[in-house]
Amino acid sequence: MSDDRTPVLVGVGQLVQRDADPREALSPWQMLESVARDAASDAGAGDRLLRELDTVALVNMAGGRAQNGPFVLGEMLGAKPRGEYVSETGGQVGVTLANFVAERITQGESRVALVTGANNMRTLAKAMQQGVKLDWARGGTGTPELVGQERPGSSELEAKYGLQRPPDIYPIFENALRAARGLDFETHRKGMSVLFSRFTEVAASNPYAWFPIYRSPEELVTVTPQNRMIAFPYPKYLNAILNTDQAAALLLLSVEAARSFGVPEDRWLYWWGGAQATEEAWWASERPDFAQCPAMLDATTGALENAGVGIDEIDLIDFYSCFPIAVEMAARQLGLDEDDSRGFTVTGGLPYGGGPASAYCLHSLASMANRLREQQGAKGLVTGNGWYLTKHTASVWSTEPKPGELPTATLPARRPSDAMVCTPAPVDEEAQGRGTTEAYTVVYDREGAPERGIVLGRTQDGKRFLANTPSDRSLLEDFVAVEEIGREGKLSQQEGMTVFEPV
Repeated sequence: MSDDRTPVLVGVGQLVQRDADPREALSPWQMLESVARDAASDAGAGDRLLRELDTVALVNMAGGRAQNGPFVLGEMLGAKPRGEYVSETGGQVGVTLANFVAERITQGESRVALVTGANNMRTLAKAMQQGVKLDWARGGTGTPELVGQERPGSSELEAKYGLQRPPDIYPIFENALRAARGLDFETHRKGMSVLFSRFTEVAASNPYAWFPIYRSPEELVTVTPQNRMIAFPYPKYLNAILNTDQAAALLLLSVEAARSFGVPEDRWLYWWGGAQATEEAWWASERPDFAQCPAMLDATTGALENAGVGIDEIDLIDFYSCFPIAVEMAARQLGLDEDDSRGFTVTGGLPYGGGPASAYCLHSLASMANRLREQQGAKGLVTGNGWYLTKHTASVWSTEPKPGELPTATLPARRPSDAMVCTPAPVDEEAQGRGTTEAYTVVYDREGAPERGIVLGRTQDGKRFLANTPSDRSLLEDFVAVEEIGREGKLSQQEGMTVFEPV
């Protein structure tokens, strides 16, 4: 018998809006209302459940901001929630909010909660292109509580050298991990292609995927006009797609509330626990080791420890998957082979299922719920990653109740990161002399020509440097032809910038 305060996920809803005219497209609030009602229907309790919501937790949205979004949505659903929450920005926040709300339920602070989010970047972009003014709600009385802390993901210094967007920054980690694993370019290229081709298989059968299309391994990594190189080693098909219109919702209840609303127990997904952690070295350029992710390991192993299970006891996995490196890093740190028979996605991942800004993990959780319901007794692990392998979260779910005490999302006192180097490595902005490469990438223009080389490494006295290479095309083409990790070069100061010239 479960404790009355045990959290259960009882209903999920998802929505995808494809290429709608911005004059006719659903607003984010209409999308949120739709998925919330779908979730209530999925729970078998209907709108009466929504009217009793005491908590509404809303993922930070790129568009449709309101003074109090949870209040606006509550009014649309006929509810007057006491708890009104909005999240910080980040790909991890869907799982973070689910963990947060679940803990409120265990503490008796909530009985009936909605966790939801929408992304309307596709409609926003089209409206800007066409000069269409979008009349989206911006009201709501009161001020919701912020879950998390808003902070820029990249620094002014990083932006100065071209590290300011996900497609620029994630390749830095990818190249470092490739070298740490001792892989040559071709072996690495094949590994990425096979790994993400399996993701496209899942997306092809997901009705809510943005690109429900299977792509072969070779298709994913062959550079063509349609699949141009974005930043080495990622062509377009290996990049998350943010320009989507998608929404998802989760209904989390206490066991007591689920029984009182008559939700059939075959709809229940029990929360077994979670955890979240943030890298001590916040800025990507200051990571002490680009092939390690201490906080990711803390969050994932912490969730498993709180659930009382090992990774070998997990039946279904959804690793955050904006780029191959996010999946490879997660697998490596948990000691998993990349061809693990369980696979690492239940949605198809951000490049194919769609990466709707901060709301992706809601789709992971919704899809995980549907998969677990098909495998009674199975356990699922869902992880999230915010900014640039910076903020991490994880949660474990099952159709069976967790034995023992109520679950939690606290990190254990002793963490795997205790044995790892976590201290930031500040960038020496005046670096000169000799330097050795630790991580790098080359960014390409829209015509497919190499445009900028970005290098991170150590000076002879052990300080971190961040530099650009000369913009000479032949040098940049050579820079992606051979392994650059461990290569020495000359550092100089030119017009206020550090320049790295390989020797």
